[in-house]
Amino acid sequence: MKQLVERFLRYVTFDTKSDPKNAHCPSSAGQLVFAKQLKQEMIELGLVDVSLDEHGYLMARLPANVDYPVPAIGFIAHMDTAPDASGKDVKPQLIEDYQGGDIALGIGDEVLSPIHYPDLHELHGHNLITTDGTTLLGADNKAGIAEILTAIAHLQACPEIKHGDICVGFTPDEEIGRGADRFDVEKFGAKWAYTVDGGPQGELEYENFNATSADVICHGVNVHPGTAKGKMINSMNIAAQFQTMMPADETPETTSGYEGFYHLKSMEPSVAKTELGYIIRDFDASETERRKAFMQQKVDELNATLNKGHVELVLTDCYRNMKEMVEPHPHIIEIAKQSMIECDVEPMIKPIRGGTDGARLSFMGLPCPNIFTGGYNFHGIHEFISIEQMEQSVKVIVKIAQNTAKSHA
Repeated sequence: MKQLVERFLRYVTFDTKSDPKNAHCPSSAGQLVFAKQLKQEMIELGLVDVSLDEHGYLMARLPANVDYPVPAIGFIAHMDTAPDASGKDVKPQLIEDYQGGDIALGIGDEVLSPIHYPDLHELHGHNLITTDGTTLLGADNKAGIAEILTAIAHLQACPEIKHGDICVGFTPDEEIGRGADRFDVEKFGAKWAYTVDGGPQGELEYENFNATSADVICHGVNVHPGTAKGKMINSMNIAAQFQTMMPADETPETTSGYEGFYHLKSMEPSVAKTELGYIIRDFDASETERRKAFMQQKVDELNATLNKGHVELVLTDCYRNMKEMVEPHPHIIEIAKQSMIECDVEPMIKPIRGGTDGARLSFMGLPCPNIFTGGYNFHGIHEFISIEQMEQSVKVIVKIAQNTAKSHA
């Protein structure tokens, strides 16, 4: 699948990092530049109803090649990359026939080590694409885009593979939680869809975190330090007190599986005001509410100890666990699971310790589980992907389309 790799390597050259501080959609100009390129490619692939709106939502359809009713299904990926690391001037490295050990990234001292990333032990003999240690790679989610369009090209080239209507959607700003904001489910036209936004081979996910942002705003008093005695209230000290009140064993680095957490992800400090940006994550809705109440309790306790200065908490619910919207449609999962098995891929049904566009889309009436891309270590300079697993993702997408049609023959 030479075209798959060529597509992916071309796509990662586009700087599409989303910007949470920009309220415009898309939040970065590069996303629209990339979308226009993809629109042209989709037209050249023979897709119909290709549309790109001013907000960067790109949709198209591959018409059915059967003469009996088959529900339209969709495949969705996002065009932006995470703001956690630079996505500009990405210089991918191809590691052929990986045989173990450290992988040097670029010309510096940065390495990709199986000591820190033991998944590498399972990838001996694979061809890997890594970063050069200065940027993220962009496999999240340009791998998904490349895989979807390669699957479409394969279906076009092989008319003997029968399928119904296949809807394709590429969204902006997923990484900052806005990917579904302006997604037109009715226009998209699918009865259900799959986001191609997962990690290692076999991932099949229809549960995700309930997500809440929690902004803790600590207010102090700034006075010239030369005359500050008895007057200055340093908000950074208040913020430090608050952080020590949070449970140290309920953070991302200490939890896994179905365990929830609190995560301090950002800080904007100054003497007069310090803002702590937390996120709250849990799979269970009642536990999510308990965590929100816990943070409010700690804010109240800290305020009770302060003679001057005060703390406020702003909670914002972001997305919910899509399990309740997908489980009533078990055939969606079963088709994906069976398709993986037929492609010699062992399904790994597991919860997403995060969120995807599919979570919100499921609550908008488009049940939307998530399938793998073959990528690892998303959002950082140690991101990499297996070409062999990318190829398997393409095969699974094709097989899902084929099995959906077969189940309605």
